[in-house]
This record gives sequence, structure tokens and C-alpha cells, in this order.
Amino acid sequence: MSAAIILGATTAAFIPLVSAAQGTDAASLAQANNPLAAFKTFNLQNQYNGSLTGTDSTANSFFLRGALPVSAFGGDWLVRATLPINDFPDPFNGGKTNGLGDFNVFAAYLMDTGNPNLSFGIGPQITAPTATEDATGSGKWSAGLANVLFNTATPGFQWGYLLTWQASFAGDSDRADVNSGAFQPLLIKQVGNGWYLRSTAIWTYDFETDNYNIPIGFGAGRVVTKPNVVINYFVEPQYSVASDGDGQMEWGVFAGVNFQFAK
Repeated sequence: MSAAIILGATTAAFIPLVSAAQGTDAASLAQANNPLAAFKTFNLQNQYNGSLTGTDSTANSFFLRGALPVSAFGGDWLVRATLPINDFPDPFNGGKTNGLGDFNVFAAYLMDTGNPNLSFGIGPQITAPTATEDATGSGKWSAGLANVLFNTATPGFQWGYLLTWQASFAGDSDRADVNSGAFQPLLIKQVGNGWYLRSTAIWTYDFETDNYNIPIGFGAGRVVTKPNVVINYFVEPQYSVASDGDGQMEWGVFAGVNFQFAK
């Protein structure tokens, strides 16, 4: 599965949504990019990396992602699951290979902040070695923590972050250990009629190798309200401003369509 096909399919999905656009209220706009919003969600997202450090290759990940609010252990949680379909350089056999990646789930306990405009969640995450090819996954079971904050107090500007860390505890002994962190700033500027500007590129750090990458994104999206669903589609070009280690993204494009379903 080539990166061009995946990215093209994601982009093509935007076209009918533009013509179907309807009015959106301020609450829908504010919550559409909130990773802790108490809605069932299903997302189709794609990360294309057009240049990788130390190589002349590209990479692509197409994400099937869903989230579900649940009540358990006397509190409210948001459970998010992600299954990637990866097209990566193959360090084992040369060239490139594609297939399923590793399946990740985190469960964030939603704390009562006393402020309806401030969402804060923290909880465990686990990654299972479901990759169908060595190059498309880690070969390891990993576990760690996920922490999310999102502030919707200002109608025209929302901000927050997603912070994760995980380390391997089982799996293929011949594969490298996992000990990695990721920080995703969430910066959303509303510009009117459902349109918004965004910056959400993910910063990564590998505690095993000290490799890191700090990309900056600047993109745009639109939130569309339909009966029983809020649709959020976006495109965000990204460029790395600092990195170390081979295989780090130099530039890329993050695009997707997110669906929030009515309670």
C-alpha cells in the first residue's frame, strides 16, 4: 500500500464534506478537537513523512482510531484505541514494506477540575505487538502512561496537550527495547464559519538511544455539523526544527477526518 494511495484517499474524503457544510455552534467548534470530549469518536488519519533523516526514503502511517467514554471504578474514563497501517523503510531486508502496525490503547481517567472548560485526564496505556511485518512494529509489549489536558475557555482559541510514555516489558528478545515519550501540543485558532487553524505535530524522544524529533505544524481544518454527528476534517503540513538520529521526519503532512457522534 503506497503512501500516495493512502494520502490521496484521505484527501479525497474531504471533497464531499466541503459541499455538505452546515452551520456550527461555538460548543461544537470548541469540542471538535478535544481529545477528552465525552463523545464516541471514529477517526481516519494519515501521517505522511516525505523525507527521513539519514535515508533517501519516505514513510507513511494510516491510523484507524476510535474513542469511547465509559464509567468504571467509580469514575468517568475515555478509552482510545489506535491501529496503524504502516508503509516503512525495511532495515531488515532493504527497500520498503507495509502492513499492520502495533495496536495501542490508553484509558484516561477524567478528573473533576471544577471548571467545565478545562478537561484533564490521566491513565495507563498499553501497546500490543500486532505488526504483520518486522519493519512495521516494535516486536514488543509496552506499557506506560497517557496524560491529556484541553482548555476550551476561550471561544476563539483552544489549547492543550497529549503526553505519553511507554516502555517494553515483554516480546521478541532479539528486538530493541522500547522506552519512548511523545508530547503533542494542541493549538487551535477559530477563524470563522467552522474553519480553524491548527498546530499539533508530535514531538518524540527515545530514552534508549537519545534520538529525538521536534516538528512544528501549521494547518487548517473545518468543523461541519450534521444530524447526530460532528465532522472535523483537516490538513496540516509539518516541518522538523530539531532532530537527532536516523529515520526522523524532516517534513510531512498530517491529514484526517474525525467523526464525533451524538450521545
